[in-house]
Amino acid sequence: MSEAEPRSSIFSHLTELRKRLFRSAIAVGITTVLAFVFYDRIFNVLLYPAGETGLVFIDMTEMFGTILLVSLVSGIVLAIPYLTYEFIMFVSPALTPKEKRHFYFVLPWMVIMFAGGVVFAYFMLIPAAITFLLGFGGDIAVPQIRVSNYISVVARMLLVSGFVFEMPVVTTFLARIGVVSADWLAGKRKVVIIGAFILAAILTPPDAFTQIV
Repeated sequence: MSEAEPRSSIFSHLTELRKRLFRSAIAVGITTVLAFVFYDRIFNVLLYPAGETGLVFIDMTEMFGTILLVSLVSGIVLAIPYLTYEFIMFVSPALTPKEKRHFYFVLPWMVIMFAGGVVFAYFMLIPAAITFLLGFGGDIAVPQIRVSNYISVVARMLLVSGFVFEMPVVTTFLARIGVVSADWLAGKRKVVIIGAFILAAILTPPDAFTQIV
């Protein structure tokens, strides 16, 4: 095999990756614009766990910036089916038949478990966190929650909960294709637990209660 062949192969992979990333960016752009058009409905969904808690914004650009952020994140979520398709089309040629079979088996379960984690956080974790955090010290001071802070907390808790619910499926997939084993997981459980707390500390709000839940 000549040196030109590997270089040509790498170049073709990079070209394909660039095309798929470009199409994915276009898809996210379209869904983000769509989410921006209906941002009020999206906000109503995100604000539901807050109940009667009043939210405020103290900066002229805060509300607009929050709307843009919510629209972008919602656009990415709406584009996930297409992004998943592009990802599968890019990686499938490199997978063995066994890996493809297991990958296609766990893919719908990853979607289901992620959705289950989001629903669990939406109806259970977030209301519990709001009740605890606002009730703790509420007799001393009146809470005034910034809308940007609330949206940030809710979004991170939804995403983290979704990814945590996906972990058993990911672990099962890795075990099926021989990347990890039950003995390895049992021996590394302390590392996994510590890693989970570190990830929670990075992605969740900086208080112990929401990090633990």
